[in-house]
Amino acid sequence: MSVIIFVVLIILLLSYIIGVYNKGITLRNYIKEAFSTMDVYLKKRWDLIPNLVETVKGYVSHEQDVLKKITELRNKNYSGLSDAEKMNLNSELGFGLAKLIAVAENYPDLKANQNFSNLMQELSLIEEDIANSRKYYNGNVREFNTFIQLFPTNIIAAVFGFKEEKLFEIDDKQRENVKVSF
Repeated sequence: MSVIIFVVLIILLLSYIIGVYNKGITLRNYIKEAFSTMDVYLKKRWDLIPNLVETVKGYVSHEQDVLKKITELRNKNYSGLSDAEKMNLNSELGFGLAKLIAVAENYPDLKANQNFSNLMQELSLIEEDIANSRKYYNGNVREFNTFIQLFPTNIIAAVFGFKEEKLFEIDDKQRENVKVSF
């Protein structure tokens, strides 16, 4: 009788471990899917930037440092970047684009330019998509991180090598108001 109880307990324990492992894999795959979705929007923004910079160049000749910084960031090989590098680079690009938009606000002729207007509208839609996909990504990361940190799943997660994932957050530089001076 005690052998049967022992076997049942082992089966229950193994079932629990398998369940925890499978749940960890599922949550990690949700994170990959969420990042992939966000990555599509980040790439769309990435591809839009050269058009925006070229349109602005003719109007803001004395704001070359902003344009230069955005161009330098944009010239990196996007497909060769890791997920973490993509997140960091896009944070910097977001800050640069905010400065560019703030600069553009001071040029009525630029704001009236149809091409600039279309690009800004497209950028606005892409930024909204990025924000929504970032929420989805961060929600999945939060759920995964919570799962692997709670007891007793944290023990099983450690055994199988599940590591905490990084949230897609803005840095302190992006939290500051953009200052434009002439």
